[in-house]
Amino acid sequence: MAAHENSAPGTAKAGLDVARSGWFTELSTMWKGQGLSFQVEKTLFQDRSKFQDVCVFQTQAFGKVLVLDGVIQCTEKDEFAYQEMITHLPLCGLAEAPKRVLVVGGGDGGVLREVARHDCVSDIQIAEIDGMVPDVAKQFFPQMAVGFDDPRVHVHITDGIKYVQEAAENSFDVIIVDSSDPVGPAEVLFQKPFFEAMHRAIRPGGMVCTQAESLWLHLGIIKELAAMCHSVFQGGDVRYGYTTVPTYPSGQIGFLLCTKKGSEAADPRVPKREPSASTSSNYPPLRYYNSAVHQAAFALPQFAITELASSINQA
Repeated sequence: MAAHENSAPGTAKAGLDVARSGWFTELSTMWKGQGLSFQVEKTLFQDRSKFQDVCVFQTQAFGKVLVLDGVIQCTEKDEFAYQEMITHLPLCGLAEAPKRVLVVGGGDGGVLREVARHDCVSDIQIAEIDGMVPDVAKQFFPQMAVGFDDPRVHVHITDGIKYVQEAAENSFDVIIVDSSDPVGPAEVLFQKPFFEAMHRAIRPGGMVCTQAESLWLHLGIIKELAAMCHSVFQGGDVRYGYTTVPTYPSGQIGFLLCTKKGSEAADPRVPKREPSASTSSNYPPLRYYNSAVHQAAFALPQFAITELASSINQA
């Protein structure tokens, strides 16, 4: 998939400079002409890693906010709406209970926290390219970074594409790609060679779930990405589901769930299990996901059905 036209990584400083009276505005070529603003109480961390600009600030409205390359990644108040859905849609929608799960990206630990709620999972691998992100998450977002504490988790600070390419064939039940937008270091996570490598790395009947942007702002990107997934996962199943996150552009963000052809047809819209693992006392309860929300996540507005008709399964 080609990079978004005229896209370029931003910085937290650019957003903070929009109004110097203590406000941050999220600016990006991915959503030209608009930007969510927060009143900033205090900047807690600001630095540049080898890969991207990293910033954490405190707000009254949404608590602590993590910003990468000037784009909001998560806030304390609403992170669960994203973390729970990108995780439990594939893990609960898979026909057979998953045992081996790979997370690509997800350095804040939120997806790991949610995967760890499934007692059927025996092995959790994470490939995160930027070691600064887990370090910052552990310091400022412990309620998310608790995911790193699970003994099933094995952390690899490495290029996610390289890790997937080197994985044994049919070695994972589920791969979750918790990526930022297709700008900067995450751009390659939206391209066909990566999806071909993931298709090879998951077992027949296994599933890939990847962050897939907003219907309101990025329908062209979604359409192109879905068409590419349809060509890679031939004979399998490709679906678009979504969640609502107030601090993401347009308040909505989606996921492409791609199932590799297996011995039996599986419909990820129907949950097959619930997150059931006993977790430690520092784990928050589920706050967004339930079986009804799971099924509703795949009900698309008519304009999306029309645009994506040739690329996703709808029956």
